Amino acid sequence: MARGGWAEGRVRRWLILCALGAAPAFAASPDQARWAATAGCVTITRDEWGIAHVHGRTDADAVFGMIGAQAEDDFPRIEANYLTALGRTAEAEGEKAIWADLRQRLYVDPAQLQKDYAASPTWLRALMDAWADGLNHYLATHPAVHPKVLTHFEPWMALSFTEGSIGGDIERIDLKALEAFYGGKPEVALATDRHLIEPTGSNGIAIAPANTKDGHALLLINPHTSFFFRSELQMTSDAGLDAYGAATWGQFFIYQGFNPHVGWMHTSSGVDAVDEYVETLDPKTGGALYGGKVRPLTTRPITIRYRRPDGTLAERSFTARYSTHGPLVRSEGGRPVAFKMMWRPVPALEQSYLRTKARDYAGFLKIAALQANSSNDTLFADDKGTIAYLHPQFVPVRDDRFDYTKAVDGSDPATDWRGLTPLAKLPQAVNPPGGWAMNTNNAPWGAAGPASIRKADFPRYMDMVGDNPRGEHATRLLTGRKDFDAPGLIAAAYDSWLPTFATNVPLLAAAWDRLPAADPRKAKLAAPVKLLRDWDSRWAAASEATTLAVYWGTEMCTAILQGPCAAGKSPWARMAALDDSARLAALDRATAELTRLFGGWRVKWGDINRFQRNDAAIQQTFDDARPSTPVPFASALWGSLASFGAKPWPGTKKWYGTSGNSFVAVVEFGPALRAWAVTAGGESGDPTSPHFNDQVPRYAEGQLRPVHFQPADIAAHAQRTYHPGE
Repeated sequence: MARGGWAEGRVRRWLILCALGAAPAFAASPDQARWAATAGCVTITRDEWGIAHVHGRTDADAVFGMIGAQAEDDFPRIEANYLTALGRTAEAEGEKAIWADLRQRLYVDPAQLQKDYAASPTWLRALMDAWADGLNHYLATHPAVHPKVLTHFEPWMALSFTEGSIGGDIERIDLKALEAFYGGKPEVALATDRHLIEPTGSNGIAIAPANTKDGHALLLINPHTSFFFRSELQMTSDAGLDAYGAATWGQFFIYQGFNPHVGWMHTSSGVDAVDEYVETLDPKTGGALYGGKVRPLTTRPITIRYRRPDGTLAERSFTARYSTHGPLVRSEGGRPVAFKMMWRPVPALEQSYLRTKARDYAGFLKIAALQANSSNDTLFADDKGTIAYLHPQFVPVRDDRFDYTKAVDGSDPATDWRGLTPLAKLPQAVNPPGGWAMNTNNAPWGAAGPASIRKADFPRYMDMVGDNPRGEHATRLLTGRKDFDAPGLIAAAYDSWLPTFATNVPLLAAAWDRLPAADPRKAKLAAPVKLLRDWDSRWAAASEATTLAVYWGTEMCTAILQGPCAAGKSPWARMAALDDSARLAALDRATAELTRLFGGWRVKWGDINRFQRNDAAIQQTFDDARPSTPVPFASALWGSLASFGAKPWPGTKKWYGTSGNSFVAVVEFGPALRAWAVTAGGESGDPTSPHFNDQVPRYAEGQLRPVHFQPADIAAHAQRTYHPGE
């Protein structure tokens, strides 16, 4: 039989098995029989970019197929994410991971998650069952794949992500302080200034029909995460599911994406959704004082298994302690500090999945009423023309007299949470008069330009971060413009202006102008200052000024970190506040460093700023001697909307990116939805796959490819159609 005839015959056979709910006679066990029967109800179509378009009879079938497709593309990242979520990384990575595992296990209790799974709605249990079946079926049909730890997946494990999305809240618990507290070490101080770490987060922009050429709403989806953090795919079912976008490896919902009617883009929020409480312990009972009374602490034994250097497993046991505010995670002034955050695994997973099936703004908002999103701002657009900025829905009500950026007094009932803020009282911008809404991880007060939410109308804890240069950049691009189309929004997403330098270069030039003619710095820095003064503050691969500016900006950051910093003052305000001497000294150090590394201080930006993907390792090793691709855009620290977080690595002179633009998509909600996208590197984590690095040229040039979303388009670009496990 010809290959095509064999494949068609096999598809027909599987479809018959699916219709009958049967399994092939060669199944080795009841579980494998069930998996095989489900696989017959699922088809995976790979397009020319290796993107999986998964279709199932039911939503559960689609989940089975989409998680199997993810596993085909990068099972090690799925396992790594679940080792993190379950608090079991030390079983693979050794003793160094014990404290991260302990942090996770303060919340993740397998016995409780199993109870949560059993009490979940029937429809959600079916999806969790399908998720576990899909991964177990993948492992059974791919015997050459050898997991580090997780050789079998249980349905309840899907609940282990702390927010139903990426679990960012729990990372606010400082690991060094946690180790000191539970490891019997002296109390350690928390880091007080983390502002100048490479910014992470995202950009989201929604454009109303009134501001577009064709009268169609537009949505920009631009997460700034570590590279290769999510899988791009589509999942559809005969039950009405049809979602496309980015799914975090191992999760069974589209995290940032769209369906035929609505699109959603999540950005990391500056809202305060976690708090610390300094507990005062009663010397007689050991309980925590609260309102003049004593509340007993509770304890829970936690055992962390870890891998020894010889490969054998050992254990370390802890007794975790909890006040009514949450687990005790560190000490401050000799008193324990409790950490309080959202921990609602079932509603979080419900909300994360159900929003992918919303058909309009009203439906999306109804799902948001679950209030299980604690860390994500949302940019929304739909085919009815509605656009919106929405704040996270899990925002505890608090007494705004207290400064929740610091640990508050746990014995004072006035510091406690008082329920959740109703949706109607959260910051939002729905169909703003300016015709656009955006967020760049900045405060919501600039979400819609002049028509934005008023800061004075809300408590301080609604935003603890403030503005950033990307917010200024986006506002300049969006204000007053009425001619957007998809190419225009893509161009805006890659606009090359760097507002940090647009602000700081004139200050540098003025500092140099004020130098006396006899000052040796006048002649020494004349040429570098002129290069920057004549520059248009726009990145470009061929730009020598971009290179000099970034090195100079990096040296200014170093000066800020070494000097006194006003509490709460943004890094950009602190750069602008540097004195003449510090500003000029930073430029002098930048030219010296470039000369040391490259033989001169005039170096093209693209010769330094590079994309490289060498292997399947989650933590990449970079090498100047190996091929790499120039990337023109720069760090979000400088206000670049297209973000590329790069730095030199051990043994390299060039800078290699590991975060920033990871997935970029623009969606047009016309009569028939159209979309364009690009992914960092490629869809596959397998270096032998043609889809390991096939998107790099488009990624570096900002050339998004058409998304195949409609069935006819998928069929026209199909490279392979098969059932999971084949």
